[in-house]
Amino acid sequence: QAQLVESGGGLVQPGGSLILSCVVSGSIFRVYDMGWYRQAPGTQRELVASISSGGTTNYADSVKGRFTISRDNAKNTVYLQMNSLKPGDTAVYYCNKASGVYIAWGQGTQVTVSS
Repeated sequence: QAQLVESGGGLVQPGGSLILSCVVSGSIFRVYDMGWYRQAPGTQRELVASISSGGTTNYADSVKGRFTISRDNAKNTVYLQMNSLKPGDTAVYYCNKASGVYIAWGQGTQVTVSS
């Protein structure tokens, strides 16, 4: 059964950067379209970035130009480079498939942007 393990979150000042990682085990990672999602308290989980199995990327307007999603199929890992972070980016970040049936959600990684 596929499993997701996210890491790389933390506390960062506005304008700072973080790189999130998500290792996908127990699945044929390379065929999946993958996405990074986030959920702030009191809000619904939203998709912020996705990357297809072929490498095509898409971004929510709120993060376009600041976040970059990438993948390493040899390592079964998807990354999210986050630059120019804002307090509004504070949330728990999760990875999962961007299409089809979701894998069981992981624990996520907390990102807090605050001075």
